[in-house]
Amino acid sequence: MKPLFVVLVSTAWTLIGAQNYYQGLMDYLENRLLAIEDRMQLWDVQFHRYHTEMLDFKKLTAQAVEGLRNDHKMMFKDLEGASAQVDRVEREMDYVETQTSPRACANKADKVVEQEAWGLQEREEEEEEDWEELHSKVSDCVEIISGIRSVKILKRVGSPKGLWTRDPRSSRVYIFNGTSGDTIYQFNSVRDFSRSMGATSSKNIKLPSEWNGLGSAVYNGYLYYIKKDTDTDAQVVKYDLLSGSVSETAMFPVESHTSLYNLNPETVADLAADNQGLWLLYAPSDSEPNISLAKMDPATLDIEQIWDTRCPRENAEAAFVVCGTVYVVYNTRLASRSRVQCVFDVNDMVINEEAPLLYFPRRYGAHASLKYNPEEKQLYGWDDGYQIIYRLTMKRKLLA
Repeated sequence: MKPLFVVLVSTAWTLIGAQNYYQGLMDYLENRLLAIEDRMQLWDVQFHRYHTEMLDFKKLTAQAVEGLRNDHKMMFKDLEGASAQVDRVEREMDYVETQTSPRACANKADKVVEQEAWGLQEREEEEEEDWEELHSKVSDCVEIISGIRSVKILKRVGSPKGLWTRDPRSSRVYIFNGTSGDTIYQFNSVRDFSRSMGATSSKNIKLPSEWNGLGSAVYNGYLYYIKKDTDTDAQVVKYDLLSGSVSETAMFPVESHTSLYNLNPETVADLAADNQGLWLLYAPSDSEPNISLAKMDPATLDIEQIWDTRCPRENAEAAFVVCGTVYVVYNTRLASRSRVQCVFDVNDMVINEEAPLLYFPRRYGAHASLKYNPEEKQLYGWDDGYQIIYRLTMKRKLLA
């Protein structure tokens, strides 16, 4: 009887322990579920709050974007108005420039015309002889630039710096891409060049030596270019474009490291062709502040005469020669409007009232080169990779 009682008591305790265990487990699970419900409720509240904040932010963003769009429209209108004002100011500046008496780089002591020193105290016969002698000096070329008639931006090909020109005796156009190289590109006409896809679609001319700087010229079927031999010597090479051979070479008095134009240091000398032949612009040394001019024989490359133009190299970007008159173009380090600010006439016939103070229309940057074509009375300019044609207006010199 006693063993049975023990068994019953043991069984009862086991059942009570199991009941307590399961009850504790149920309580634990219930607490965990309540905690999960509380956490889910908190997440739901936070989600609704974040959703509301996102909607508010989206609304504020839309309002800000709309405000920026309105500001952009107003700013665009203001810029259009400013552009119109700038155009009007430039037109007014052009008008003022045409009405303003220009300043030529000339030595007043040498200007007998300005001084009215025509030998009034001399005999009448000597005065007439002096006049005839002075007149004969310019009788072969009597024109001076009075203004820029029109501008044509042809296209954009090649590097920011380069040179393009046309032979005055033919319709062929020649492209010098960059500031040095041994290859030039030939097109049959300006129209062919304008319609081309670039220099690769042209005829390539391989030169026997490398051209340096932007001072090359094409004249009467010949290419004249600058070649650097050593650090102290420079050379003019005459190349026959028809036969493909070098005709003449000549050393000239310039240090090859000297820059002719302060704003285009790659150019040590500049060859120019006009109605009177071939000219060479150069600086004898780096210490020389002014540009020098030499008249060259296009056949032999002999230097016939040399002048000091009294035009400074400082802030000069390019120059060209028209009828024996040098026009030096100036700019600033931060490219602005190019302008002809210094003029020198080899016959000493351009007086202050005649010398043009020309401003080029504001375009892209600064001219790397300007080449004059005497047959067309046009300038071929290279401006930040753009090829530009300037048609010029001419007038007769006062004493012609």
